[in-house]
Amino acid sequence: MGFFSNILSKLGFPTDEAAPASAPIAAASSAVPVVTAEPVSRAIPEVDVVAKLTVLAANSPEKLNWTVSIVDLLKLPGLDSSLAARKELAMEIGCPADYIGDSAKMNMWLHKNVLKKLAENGGNIPPELLN
Repeated sequence: MGFFSNILSKLGFPTDEAAPASAPIAAASSAVPVVTAEPVSRAIPEVDVVAKLTVLAANSPEKLNWTVSIVDLLKLPGLDSSLAARKELAMEIGCPADYIGDSAKMNMWLHKNVLKKLAENGGNIPPELLN
């Protein structure tokens, strides 16, 4: 499981193992060929990321602001927010190589793109956080 998958899991996103994408249709007899169903499109259920992170922030002994900080966004659900972990996450989700060496650029890119990927997976991220 990759680092981003851990984020999804901690925030309550459904896992890929929840339901098969397609299932074969059994033949009634051996004279009828077996037909495989087309992959089933599943609607992505919306996950209330904002509510979950807001509650975690309210209950945190630290003053954490997930809306502006990738470190805080990772700390709230109990994930590793170290520089090494953030570099791993950045490489996993395609951060430009020249940003990896500059932690400020990497953190800004990472924050925006983690939120974007959460939205792509059904998270209710406000538009102002995606720009």
